[in-house]
Amino acid sequence: MTSMGRAYSVAALAMAIVTGGAMPAQAQPAKADQKWSADFAIGFDNGISGHINASGIGTIDDQVAVITKNSYDDVYGNGLHLRFGGGYMLNEDTEIRGAFSFQSLDADFVVPMGDLGVSNLYGQFADYQTFNLDFGLRRYVDIRPKLKAYGEGTLGIGFVDQIDVTLVAPGANLAGKSTDFYDRTAAFTAGGNAGVMYQTGENVDVFVQLGLRYESGLAQVDQLIGTGLGTINDKSSRWTMPLLAGVRLRF
Repeated sequence: MTSMGRAYSVAALAMAIVTGGAMPAQAQPAKADQKWSADFAIGFDNGISGHINASGIGTIDDQVAVITKNSYDDVYGNGLHLRFGGGYMLNEDTEIRGAFSFQSLDADFVVPMGDLGVSNLYGQFADYQTFNLDFGLRRYVDIRPKLKAYGEGTLGIGFVDQIDVTLVAPGANLAGKSTDFYDRTAAFTAGGNAGVMYQTGENVDVFVQLGLRYESGLAQVDQLIGTGLGTINDKSSRWTMPLLAGVRLRF
């Protein structure tokens, strides 16, 4: 099953829980004094735009290199997204929230990056891993008893691990040249999410949500300066569409 298929499966399972499997006979009205909440969610990040490397012409090991662009999807595909959050209800339909999340994208195959001299040039990127802290405001709207829709906006910071790339050009006698591509980065993040939430117990809800998330560009390294390839890692900001399903506890 593809990553996109797994993402749709997560959404389908969560919607089944929301619409049919929540055992409404056991659910009790939410208590007015349950202002605090904690939640856990799991899902996938679906890439929309952004390039792990842009195109350029320069030199590597004194040989002419032509680099072609690769998107995050080309290198990583869709990756695991785990989130832990908490909130406080300012009133019956407005909540301030904080959350931290972990994203992991595996680069488990070699991607074509262009040409080096008379040879094809390939790259093996390190895995993409980031830890995020986000803060935001959420508004709820009642759809029917025990079922709410919500929308929220968030701002935060993402701590992205260093990313290296190993270059191979068989016909140019370049084998296993490891290159620092991005330094560890503290990136600005902004996003919006929309979802539905169903009350399954006196203090338990299940939810599914779809979001749109922006992450600013990664920190460039100085190693490519002077090679003519200094611009191939300056378009690394990205947009993703996280799809998450989870459980919320109120207290």
